[in-house]
Amino acid sequence: MQKTKKSVAKRFKLSATGKLIRRTPGFRHLLAAKSTKQKRRASKDKLVAPGHAKPLKRCLPFGL
Repeated sequence: MQKTKKSVAKRFKLSATGKLIRRTPGFRHLLAAKSTKQKRRASKDKLVAPGHAKPLKRCLPFGL
């Protein structure tokens, strides 16, 4: 039986075209010290690099 890796499922989601989307790190605390530009860029989601995405997609057999 295939099982979903819950640790991966909590951190990543699949786009409609099958790419993995991740959150930008460093957006939880110490925000007063970060520039507006840095915070604006960190608020947007990023794509996972193709080389890292393949093993992570295997952890999500049902696509979540």
